Amino acid sequence: MIEAVNLSKYYGDFAAIDNVSFSIEKGEVVAFLGPNGAGKSTTMKLLTGYLSATKGAARIAGHDMAADRIAGSRHLGYLPENGPLYPDMSPRSLLRFFGESRGIPEGKLRERIAEVVELCSLQAVYGKPIGKLSKGYRQRVGMAQVLLHEPDVLILDEPTAGLDPNQIFEVRQTLKQIGKEKTILLSTHILQEVEAVASRVIFINEGRLSKEPWDSGTQRDLNARFRELTKASSQK
Repeated sequence: MIEAVNLSKYYGDFAAIDNVSFSIEKGEVVAFLGPNGAGKSTTMKLLTGYLSATKGAARIAGHDMAADRIAGSRHLGYLPENGPLYPDMSPRSLLRFFGESRGIPEGKLRERIAEVVELCSLQAVYGKPIGKLSKGYRQRVGMAQVLLHEPDVLILDEPTAGLDPNQIFEVRQTLKQIGKEKTILLSTHILQEVEAVASRVIFINEGRLSKEPWDSGTQRDLNARFRELTKASSQK
């Protein structure tokens, strides 16, 4: 459902990511783990077609996102870090706007809005201006918008960044619920996120994937390896 094939992105002589390859099967919830600046967001933007690759290919549900982005986007829900929302709109008007923009028929749109409002627990703020909502609620609004067109694949960039502990717990619970039906790639630099929501880990550091078997070992092993690699990176 998600495939990166030798993806690279260069800015002059600087390699934001270099020769990144991985695949994620239907129904998997995978954590894309790495320190800040490791290349997670760049990789996700390449996978979604938001950026063009210097070389390599990105595929969503079998569609090449460079050559057939519109078809691929029908299967994709993408939530960037600090995803843009219209602060003067309410969740009600925002969801309707995006649903109409995607051409969802009126009857189906009403049904889908009700479903994502329920899933993301937006009832209490449904008619309030988004600009007056807490960051936790804004993140839920973003998640509802991402889910509105019933995508098969979700790519979520640091969905709990900047949230307080209660908000983090709520977002993680939502992700667990969504992960029962969707294929999810979730970027994070927080190891607890991996333990809380993911079934598998892909580790990236300095734009390259780790060759270590991050799917094996205890949580303590994972913590130790992550600290060791990030410490080595910070000292360079």
